[in-house]
Parts: sequence; C-alpha cells; structure tokens
Amino acid sequence: MCAPPANDDAQSVLEAVDVGVQPIDSYRASAGDAAVDRLRELSAGLGGMRVLHLSATPYGGGVAELLRSEIPLLRDLGLQADWELIRGDDAFFSATKGIHNALQGASEGLSESQWDAYERSSGANAARFGDYDIVVVHDPQPLALPFHHGKAGARLVWRCHIDTSEPNPDVWARLRALLTVYDAAVFTLDSFVPPDFPVERVEVVPPAIDPESPKNIELGPHLAERVLRWIGVDLERPLVCQVSRFDPWKDPLGVIDVFRRVRETIPDLQLALVGSMALDDPQGWDMYHQIQRAIGPDEDIHVFTNVIGVGNVEVNAFQRLADVVIQKSIREGFGLVVSESLWKGTPVVAGRAGGIPLQLDEGVSGYLVDSVVECADRVTELLQNPDEAELLGRRGRDHVRERFLLPRLLADELHLYRTLLDG
Repeated sequence: MCAPPANDDAQSVLEAVDVGVQPIDSYRASAGDAAVDRLRELSAGLGGMRVLHLSATPYGGGVAELLRSEIPLLRDLGLQADWELIRGDDAFFSATKGIHNALQGASEGLSESQWDAYERSSGANAARFGDYDIVVVHDPQPLALPFHHGKAGARLVWRCHIDTSEPNPDVWARLRALLTVYDAAVFTLDSFVPPDFPVERVEVVPPAIDPESPKNIELGPHLAERVLRWIGVDLERPLVCQVSRFDPWKDPLGVIDVFRRVRETIPDLQLALVGSMALDDPQGWDMYHQIQRAIGPDEDIHVFTNVIGVGNVEVNAFQRLADVVIQKSIREGFGLVVSESLWKGTPVVAGRAGGIPLQLDEGVSGYLVDSVVECADRVTELLQNPDEAELLGRRGRDHVRERFLLPRLLADELHLYRTLLDG
C-alpha cells in the first residue's frame, strides 16, 4: 500500500491532514492540573507562531498517532500548527523503507536507482514547502526536503523516532550530508544519536501516549468485551496479544514461537496479533504473509489488521482485556504500545530494546526479555499468577501517568520551540 504517485504538478504534492479540534483542558482529569497549567505558561507569547510537522503517512504508526493528537492541542494553545504529508510512488517508499532498515542497522544498503527515486521525490515534495517559523521533519522519509528547499527563514528540526545508534555506514554517509541544514535534532535516547552527527543542537525527548484518544480513553469492561466478542475472540479463555506493525523488527514470528511454548503449559491459551498496514511500509504485506504461513491451520492464533476494520477502539479493548501484552521487539525506537498497555493496567513482557526499558521498570510493571525461552517463561509466570499480574499492571499505570502522557511531550516541544526562536 502506497500513497498516490508523485507527479510534476507542484501544486498537488504535499497533502494537509485534517485533525479536528481538541481542548487542552480536557487533559486535566488524566494528566493533572499542573501539567495543563504548565502548557499554558510555555505557550504564552507563542500565539500565531507557524509550525509545520512533516511525515509520510496519516495512519498506521506511532508518528501518525502522535501528530493526530498534538496538532489540535498546539492550535488550542494559540499556535498556527499544520501537519502535511509527503507523497511518492512505489519506488520512493521502497527506498525509504530501505533507509529506515539501514538506519536501524541492517547490512543491506540502497542501489543508485533507489537513491535516485528518493532524491527525485524529495525534490518534487520540496517545491510545495510553505512559509513557517518552525518546521519539524519526522524520520527519514521527508528528511531531504529542507536540503532541496532551503531554510527560507524557518528553524529546522529533525525528529528521529527510530534507533539510529548503529546505522549502516554507507546509508548514513549519504543522509548525513542532508542533515547539515538543520538547526536541531530530537531523539528518544542519547544512545540513538548516530556517530559524527552534524547537527550541533541535540535534544532527548521520549514520545508519549494520548490518554484522551480513542485508543486510550476509558473503555468499560462490558463494552470492551462486546467489541472483542464481535470480532471472534473467546473471552472465556486466557488471551495474550501483541499490537504492532507487521515488521521483522517487531519479531511477530518470535511471538508465535513464544505462544506455542506457553501453550504447552496453558493449553487453552489464545494469541492475537493485531497489526496495522501503513502507507509508507511496502514490506508490511510480505511480513503479513510470512505470519500466515507460520500460523498454518492453528485456530488459536488470530490475526487482525486495520484493513479489515480493526482499529483504535479494538486495540483499546485488546490491551485492556489481554491477560498479558507481549512486545517482543528486536530493535525499537520507543514502542508506544508498551505505555498504552500499562496505562490500561495490563502487564507487559517486552524485548530489551530501544526505548522500551524507559517505560517498563523491570519486575515492577512488567518484564524485559532477551529470548523466546525467557519471554515464554515470563508470560507463563504471569498467566499462572494473576495477582502478580494485576500488581504489575497497577504500578505500570502510575509510571506512565508520571512520565509518558502527551502533556509532558508537548511541554518539552514548546520549550524547544521557544529556545529556537530566541536564537
């Protein structure tokens, strides 16, 4: 699945996303009065400031979820905030997926024809850059646009959401030259900053979840049960799930192995793999078909996607009603699904990767694991000890409330905007 093909009509390249309206005061109940009041203080004097966020897809990943929630709140705080999407053909998104994987350490680089497709679409998209005070470019897909367009008086920020601590050296060398026009860069962890990084100002700002979004709002048990029963989940049996893109870095095949090991002890167990297909991820369908082949005739494993209408509300229900949530990532930028599940009081067993340990206190709100066997052992332990699972989930919710709700993220970003504009 890809965005519509790029064309030579510069007037039709970038696409604005309609995000609706959301008042910041609606977060007082979930995040607290102090967090909301802090945002009012930080936004004072920024009224009318023009901010553009650039990304590659309006749905199907953590970046899209964050921007869908952030933009209305920035507007409510008085900023002129926009979210626009780059466009490209199959060749462009194939190249950007290769760049994404290479930045996370994949050994395979890009061919010259792939680089040509990346540069060609970047140049076409850059032709529609508007006038802004701050431009925030998310991840590698739109990274080259400012290089082609020029600064035009804007402060430029590259927001990297992935683990770039050990990038493919050949790919990194090409991208590094494109980053020299940026004024600042933002990473999830200090350790994610690539070697010989060319941008002088680097900020560390972990992502956060939106407690008022359809995926995270309070969903009573009766309604959550109706939602899952409607799509065919047997709630009389224990359930574990993983919610993520269908991506090799999320290791869904490893999750299937974990499930089959646990089922040897808990024979009536079910597994739900809940994934999303995104516009900028042409490899998603390949992974989906690998999952289906690995499952074979196993009727205890369910696969759900946004393509068949399983969206935010269903994910909300899964994360609330699962006995354990698994997030067996091999490499991970942050993994919003960890905080999402903990916010709902559900214990998590997750790979010791990227930003996951930030969110999950080992043995306090869940467990970090390094192998299929270790993951299966921890999941089995929690399924056999529901009181322990409940305690871990309760502690996890408190941890997320303190550190990983959207108002904290907005405060960090507003601080960055202010200091960039002050020179």
